[in-house]
Amino acid sequence: MAFSANQTYATGPKFAENFPKKTISTLLKPHNFPTLNPCKKNYLLPQHKPLYISSATGFGPARTRDPFSMRCNAYEAGRSQPVVPISIGFDREEAAQKAKIGVYFATWWALNVVFNIYNKKVLNAFPFPWLTSTLSLAAGSLIMLVSWATNIAQPPETDLQFWKNLLPVAVAHTIGHVAATVSMSKVAVSFTHIIKSGEPAFTVLVSRFLMGETFPLSVYLSLLPIIGGCALSAATELNFNLTGFMGAMVSNLAFVFRNIFSKRGMMKGKSVGGMNYYACLSMLSLLIVTPFAIAVEGPQLWAVGWQNALSQIGPNFIWWVVAQSVFYHLYNQVSYMSLNEISPLTFSIGNTMKRISVIVVSIIIFQTPLQPINALGAAIAISGTFLYSQAKQ
Repeated sequence: MAFSANQTYATGPKFAENFPKKTISTLLKPHNFPTLNPCKKNYLLPQHKPLYISSATGFGPARTRDPFSMRCNAYEAGRSQPVVPISIGFDREEAAQKAKIGVYFATWWALNVVFNIYNKKVLNAFPFPWLTSTLSLAAGSLIMLVSWATNIAQPPETDLQFWKNLLPVAVAHTIGHVAATVSMSKVAVSFTHIIKSGEPAFTVLVSRFLMGETFPLSVYLSLLPIIGGCALSAATELNFNLTGFMGAMVSNLAFVFRNIFSKRGMMKGKSVGGMNYYACLSMLSLLIVTPFAIAVEGPQLWAVGWQNALSQIGPNFIWWVVAQSVFYHLYNQVSYMSLNEISPLTFSIGNTMKRISVIVVSIIIFQTPLQPINALGAAIAISGTFLYSQAKQ
């Protein structure tokens, strides 16, 4: 249904004949139309052609449709492209998308907190980070294989090119996962995550020097408190360990490459959703890490360490191992579902903000001693992350 008018929105008889009075009064409210400035080039309309206004959803019988998603377009006579798009109400689809991402982030952060608690408990009793990393990947792979076999989740359609594209992602993911686990086996969870809050700095540096991207000066300036805060926390850490520090730094770098390559991989070749994409990633990473875990630690050390852990903790130790493995897969799976909806930079920001809850909870649970200046360094680093997110906007 359309109506015409000369040089303005229709208010004449044809309009009244074709539309109910209630619809007319709604459409003619000033806030439902953009203000046209004839002095601006983009809104200059010809004076000799009538203007037609049509609804994307229609009126009449279509009045029963959702009024919040109603959209109108204004056309010049003889043209098929709209001159003035008119939106009535808000975009419900966009609001739903934002709510969906918010739920993903909240779930991701909660699962990550639980994983870090159980992971640290396991590593305190069983200091074998290579095997712990391998078990986490094995648990995730088993969960997804069972889900596919029972049709709980739809198996992905993949080809050889998909697995080729996934290989560099899996290598980066394996390095980052093992490095982070090594770090947490040597230092407090809070310290590992304070250092890992510097991930946006690695993202910018990698994007700038290896991928040729440029950023405004405000972005580079926001990196100063991130780097300075991490350095202050490291210098004042009571139980500083070089291996733990370097593990967190290597993990930062590896996960930046993982996030960038993951986003590219999702956009190339076969289309695989975030959940199945991470499942395939876990399986390929498991194949990569297993021989290295055997070479570095080995079954003999594992057997001795397992018996010692059981004698110290009891049967609860088995539950800790299962919990840390399952929650590792769940939080990463949800994070990849988030990554499927957002950019790698936004993902890094969300990943950094998540560390606030991890740091606070771990300090409370494990009663980690924390100097005021050390806490100040963490606050500076996290504040820098916030400034970074604002500068990116």
